[in-house]
Amino acid sequence: MSTAKPRTPDWLKPTIRTRLTALYGGMFLAAGVLLILLMVSLTWHAINTPPRVTQQDLVSHLPADYWELNPRQQLDAFLNAVFTAEQEYRNRQVNALLRRSLLALVIFTFVAFAFGYLMAGRVLRPLHEITATARRVARGNLDERIALQGPDDELKELADTFDEMLDRLNQAMAGQRRFVANASHELRTPLAVNRTLLEVALADPEVSEDLKRLGKTLLATNERHEQMIEGLLMLARSETELAERRPVRLPEVVERAAHQVREEAEKNELTIRRKLDPAVALGDGVLLERLALNLLQNAVRHNEPGGWVEVTTLSEADRSVLVVANTGPVIAGYEVEGLFEPFRRLQRTGRGVGLGLSIVRSIARAHGGEVTAEARLGGGLVVRVVLPAG
Repeated sequence: MSTAKPRTPDWLKPTIRTRLTALYGGMFLAAGVLLILLMVSLTWHAINTPPRVTQQDLVSHLPADYWELNPRQQLDAFLNAVFTAEQEYRNRQVNALLRRSLLALVIFTFVAFAFGYLMAGRVLRPLHEITATARRVARGNLDERIALQGPDDELKELADTFDEMLDRLNQAMAGQRRFVANASHELRTPLAVNRTLLEVALADPEVSEDLKRLGKTLLATNERHEQMIEGLLMLARSETELAERRPVRLPEVVERAAHQVREEAEKNELTIRRKLDPAVALGDGVLLERLALNLLQNAVRHNEPGGWVEVTTLSEADRSVLVVANTGPVIAGYEVEGLFEPFRRLQRTGRGVGLGLSIVRSIARAHGGEVTAEARLGGGLVVRVVLPAG
C-alpha cells in the first residue's frame, strides 16, 4: 500500500509573499521587543529613583511670611512645600521619560527603515537581474539568458519563463534568417544562368533589333532581381547581433562609399558635399560601409538633375553620428517611416527594390544604434544615424 506524499501548504512554500511576511513580521516583533525593554528600563529607573528635593526647592515654595507664622502653620506650610517640590520633580521625570521615549522611537524608526530597505533590496535583487537581461535582449542580443539561481519562488518562475520565451524567439529568428539566406542562395544560381544566356545571345551580331530590345529589358529585370537577392542576404546578415566589434572611422567609410556612387552622381549632374569631422564608431567595418553606401545610393537615385547630396560625420559625447541629406521630390511626413519597411518605396519614383533603408536600419540596430529620417521642406530627405562611439 503506497502512501501519497503530503502536499506542502502554499503558505509554507518559499514564495516572495512568505519571505516578505516573515521578514517584516520578524522586524516588527524585534523592534517591539527592544522598544518594550527600553521603556521598562526607563520606567524602572524613574520609579526607583527617590525624589531629589533640594533646600532651594523648599525655600522657593515657602510663603514669604513663613517665620511670622505660628508653629502649627509653619509645619503645614513646610509639608505643603515638600509636596509641591516632589510633585514638580515627578513632572520633570515624566517629561524626561517622554523625551527619551520619543528619541528612542525616532532612532528605532530610522533603524527599521534602513534595515527594511536593505532587506527589500536583497529580496528584489533577482528582479534587477531580470530587468538588466531584458534590456540587453532589447538591444538585439537574443543569446542572453537570466539563469536565475535561488529558491523556487515567483521571481524564479518569472525568470525561467522569460528564458524559455527567449529560447523560442531565438529559434524562430534563426529559422527565419536561415530560410531567407537559403532561399536567396538558391535563387542566385538561376539568375546568374539567365544573365549569362542573355549576354551571350546579345553578343551575337545576327540578332535582330527586336530581340536586342527584349534582351536588354530582360537583363534589366534580371539585374533588379539580383539586387533584391543581394539585399535579402544583407538584411538577413545585418539583423544578427555583432559577435566582434572594432573601432571604425566613419569619414573613411563615407569616402569609400562616395567613391562607389561618384559615377552615378556625375551622370545625374549631382554634387556630393562632404563635412567629415572625426568620428569613430564601434562595430563591423563592412556593414558600416554598406550602411553608408545604401544611404548615398538612395540619396543619388531619388534626386533631381542638378541637385546635391550632403554627407556629414561628427561626434556627440559617447556617440558617432552620420547624416545624409539630399534634394529630390517632395515627400509627405507620413510617408517617411514607411520607407524603412522592406519592399516599401515611393510609388512615383519606381526605382530600387525597396530594401536600402531597411538594411540601413537593421545594420544600425545590430550596432546598438538608431536611425531616423525626416522630409526636407524643399524636397528630399535627411537621414540621421547614431552609433555608439568607439
